Amino acid sequence: MEAPGTLEPGTLERGLAVLRVLADEPGRPMAATDLVRATGLARSAVDRVLATLTHLGYLRLDGREVRLAPRLMELGEAYLAGGGLRDALSPPARRLAEELDESVSLAVPDGEGVRFIAQFTRRRTMSVAFRVGDLLPAGRCAAGLALLDPAAPWAVDDQLVEPGLVAVAVPVRDPAGRAVGAVSVVSHTSRHTADGLRAHALPRLRATVTEMEAALAHPPQSTDQDEDSGGVDRSRAAKQEFGAGYLQSLARGLAVMVALGRPGGATLADASRATGQPRATVRRAAQTLERLGYVAARGTRFVLLPKVLELGYAHLSGLPFRAVVQPHLNDLVARVHESASVAVLSGEDIVYLARRPTRRIMSVDITVGTRFPAYATSMGRVLLADLPEERLDAIAVKPLSSHTISSTAELKAVVRQVAADGYALVDQELEEGVRSLAVPIRDGSGRVVAAVNVATHASRATAADLVRDVLPELRETAARMAADLASVHGPAWNGDLREVVRLGR
Repeated sequence: MEAPGTLEPGTLERGLAVLRVLADEPGRPMAATDLVRATGLARSAVDRVLATLTHLGYLRLDGREVRLAPRLMELGEAYLAGGGLRDALSPPARRLAEELDESVSLAVPDGEGVRFIAQFTRRRTMSVAFRVGDLLPAGRCAAGLALLDPAAPWAVDDQLVEPGLVAVAVPVRDPAGRAVGAVSVVSHTSRHTADGLRAHALPRLRATVTEMEAALAHPPQSTDQDEDSGGVDRSRAAKQEFGAGYLQSLARGLAVMVALGRPGGATLADASRATGQPRATVRRAAQTLERLGYVAARGTRFVLLPKVLELGYAHLSGLPFRAVVQPHLNDLVARVHESASVAVLSGEDIVYLARRPTRRIMSVDITVGTRFPAYATSMGRVLLADLPEERLDAIAVKPLSSHTISSTAELKAVVRQVAADGYALVDQELEEGVRSLAVPIRDGSGRVVAAVNVATHASRATAADLVRDVLPELRETAARMAADLASVHGPAWNGDLREVVRLGR
């Protein structure tokens, strides 16, 4: 048993070992028995690790299979936000990609390789497939070559990583003159030779690096006064609730990792305040993370290292929209025993992007990609409610059943009520016998970007039944979807899903 206030030796290491195995082969279905073989841990230890990580939201259990969950990205995000390079260098890197009409990457040294921390790609048939968090051998890519010899003004990759891929990179130095990263312009031989890309991109690339280095000369500062002092150790309540099956020390160690993700790092006192943990517990966690290569001590502060990104960040950051919301749809259907869907607005229609039907003799037959007029659907009205009212004037309202609203004026009134209620109930307006209830999915700014609904046959549930029994479940599901989408796309993801609609993802 774990004693309160202590960090059991080896518990954090075991949890991270399980995460590394899952992150190494994220597309391979794995069960607990596979993790026992891969880690060498006892089955009881693996079961407790999985139970704890699932409770934290870092893993999902799908039957016997274990999968990484988007919330795990908060570990990598702690490094990216705390390191400061991504946020400082991304704006000029994005402008460079637009000016050159080529993909641009930011990478940092990580052991004998380089790890990507930002990507700004161009939409082409043949595009760069590097992901944030991916690790490449330093000697096989332009960014790595630039960092291996930081005295060199630039480096060229002439199809070292992959045939057809060419790149030119320039190191980025901090105010002390140390090469802390590299920015690369990446293209294909169908567009440029290596020498041609260097001639095309290098002058503007060098100017961009000068701009980046100026940004690094004025980094944001983290002070004790900037941080709140009210951190709560949530592992205490979880331990009381779940007992021996919950590894409090693993939860605490991962909370410390997140707490260290501040510009300039964090002191033990900072992390103790942020997590609500005793300082001695925080010290042991930080020392364990330092020994494992995830943290470095810099004076009195501990800073996260790029290795944190190996914990599933690359895989999770590449998840398409449908893959993020589908598990939540599956859970919703399991709870309410009715079909559920997610859709977005496309012109005056909704387009279904994800769906989980329920198995019944009589069911609603809809597939991904189906389009319906927005005005006659619950998801459509939720999406229309976030638009300026004048946009509704252009919508031609036509009866689709004997229950369908009959005018634009009536649509406006209904949509205003939906905005006030925060949900939409459509009773047999799209088709006789079909009732549906929908709520919005919002991005970090509060903008409605998608909707999730539950649909049923009128014979199985009254409108009042849906509001009473299903609405709370729908709202909880929408909140979880929004949180995971924010993890994958960033807390301020703008919800522009036109490309998702085009690709059917």
